[in-house]
Amino acid sequence: MLSRDIEIFRTVMTSGSATRAAKVLGLSQPAVSMALRRLEERAGLELFQRPGGKLRPTQQAQALLAEVQRHFVGMDVIEQRIRSLKQFGAGRVRIAAFPGLGAGFVPRVLADLAAAGAGTGARSMVSLQVMGSQDVRSQVLRDEVELGIAAQDISTSGVEHALFAHYFGVVALPAGHALARSSVVTPKQLARHPFVALQPDDAVSLRLDAILHAHGVQLQTAVETSYTFSLCELVRNRIGVALVNPVTAVDYLDAGLVFRPFSERLAFTALTMWPAGRPPSPFVRQMLGAMRVRLQADMERLRASMPPGAGKVALHQFHPVID
Repeated sequence: MLSRDIEIFRTVMTSGSATRAAKVLGLSQPAVSMALRRLEERAGLELFQRPGGKLRPTQQAQALLAEVQRHFVGMDVIEQRIRSLKQFGAGRVRIAAFPGLGAGFVPRVLADLAAAGAGTGARSMVSLQVMGSQDVRSQVLRDEVELGIAAQDISTSGVEHALFAHYFGVVALPAGHALARSSVVTPKQLARHPFVALQPDDAVSLRLDAILHAHGVQLQTAVETSYTFSLCELVRNRIGVALVNPVTAVDYLDAGLVFRPFSERLAFTALTMWPAGRPPSPFVRQMLGAMRVRLQADMERLRASMPPGAGKVALHQFHPVID
């Protein structure tokens, strides 16, 4: 009975009224009101004030809701997993990826796997979610995904993980920009032009600051943003030039942007994660192998778009495959 009363309490709090909660739960309004009073009596708490017959949650109700929501998040995950297993069996693969790889790169990898027939089956499918790296780790911790792909600059406690690759920043330029005449762009050259940057507390920005300080230069920052694809859009609209990860750069090769290597190694690093205590599934292993093949192909395509003199600068470096 207590669990049912708590569910009714949660529905009242999230829907905003006993009337709406009654409709959601298929109960009468008196039944909802009785459940709330019963919960208050059993808990020994005043959860609602009732001026004029209306429910007004107290601070105790708000505090209780926070605990209840944490419980129901876990229940929601279980229910979602049950629905997934009913619909797709164990063949559904859930992937969470940060935007740097999730927006364009991972879809290309999935297309490669589909073309090769990997993971096919009458009831197999992939669920791809794109989110920040911290959220990716949270999804892996809660066992909501089989594979997480994130930037390296986050905690990996509580999850299995492996480094995927380093890839090195390239300079994004609008077509026809003066810097496009250079085979390789230096920090001093960057400092002469308006610059669009990642947020100053971003780990890549901090590494770039150290490089610039060593060269004694300061950039003319025009706009700051959170994601590399936003940098590319700003460059495309001629707001400034940018240093971007070369994986995202591939998405913009046919969008009026040109790219040149940066003379200094500004590393972007991606890692893969999966739930603790169990090895990657066969499909996830196929996915990891296909990621390496796709990254190599993408970097070759990006390299081919650059002048011959750019060929001496590395664009990426792999880490060992998971055993």
